[in-house]
Amino acid sequence: MQSQNDTLLRQLAMLRHIPQHPRQVTARELTERVEAEGFEVSKRTVERDLLSLSEIFPLLSNERSRPYGWSWSKDAEAFALPGMSPLQALTLELAHDHLATLLPAGLLDTLAPYFKCAEGVLSSGDGVKKLASWRKKVAIVPPNQPLIPPNYPEEIIEAVHSALLSEQQLEISYASREQGETKTYPVHPLGIVQRGAVTYLVATLYGYTDIRLLAVHRIQSAQVLDQPAKTPKKFDLAEFIREGAFGFEESGEIKLVVRFTAPAAEHLRETPLSLDQQIEPDKADWVRLQATVPDTAQLRWWLLGFADQVEVLEPKSLRIEFVEMTQSLHGIYHP
Repeated sequence: MQSQNDTLLRQLAMLRHIPQHPRQVTARELTERVEAEGFEVSKRTVERDLLSLSEIFPLLSNERSRPYGWSWSKDAEAFALPGMSPLQALTLELAHDHLATLLPAGLLDTLAPYFKCAEGVLSSGDGVKKLASWRKKVAIVPPNQPLIPPNYPEEIIEAVHSALLSEQQLEISYASREQGETKTYPVHPLGIVQRGAVTYLVATLYGYTDIRLLAVHRIQSAQVLDQPAKTPKKFDLAEFIREGAFGFEESGEIKLVVRFTAPAAEHLRETPLSLDQQIEPDKADWVRLQATVPDTAQLRWWLLGFADQVEVLEPKSLRIEFVEMTQSLHGIYHP
């Protein structure tokens, strides 16, 4: 059974889709439009709603021919109707679930009323229950070993985001894992990168131009300074990452040739490594794969994950790397 809130939200959505005279919209078209916004409703219900709404609002029904067309009176004063569709509400809730760590903390507070409204819309009644349940039917599963994220104090996140957004310097106390001590210094924020469970602040220190990666969970205190941050010339966060800042350095492209066990390579027929990928049968239960791919550390980690189900053939330099790694592993497990 639909609640009064559900009915009200649906009717507000209908009113937003009714055009000003002489344009018009039919009950069937209105039904399709509110259904597209996530409401479960029949054409008959929309027709009843239109009759009820026409007793309150200056709505006109063109009954000269079927199907009847509905419009706002040409003399109706234009005004904006508040409200949020179930589809908009679902989008906001999914954004909150998966993008909260990448949104500026200060702006999250200003978005709180919208998140609250979205929650109310999706719990308004049976008319939106299918769309509301979508959130429980989708998930993101990381391809690597899941780790518990470190603790990020709210005041630290807010200061870091505020400095980055306003392009101001930030004074932080940072606990260095390498040096085993905490130091305080000014930083010039350049970007935020989330890699797995850890969030990093990309920044420069003092007046230097060399770029540093600071794990946000190691920042003990942070204060936004009333001084503008300086960005190195030609700095680009995406390019910085491509150059290997996070272990994904690209050294050009290579023609990768490997042997996989047939089961291990099966998923690569559906999700290939490259557009020129070729898979051919090899000896029993093995296949030979060839593809042009970036030469990165990530490629090596990925290949290592297959253990004894893959053999690197080319390029020769990469094969030598894997031979040396397997010899080192053998020495560990067979001292």
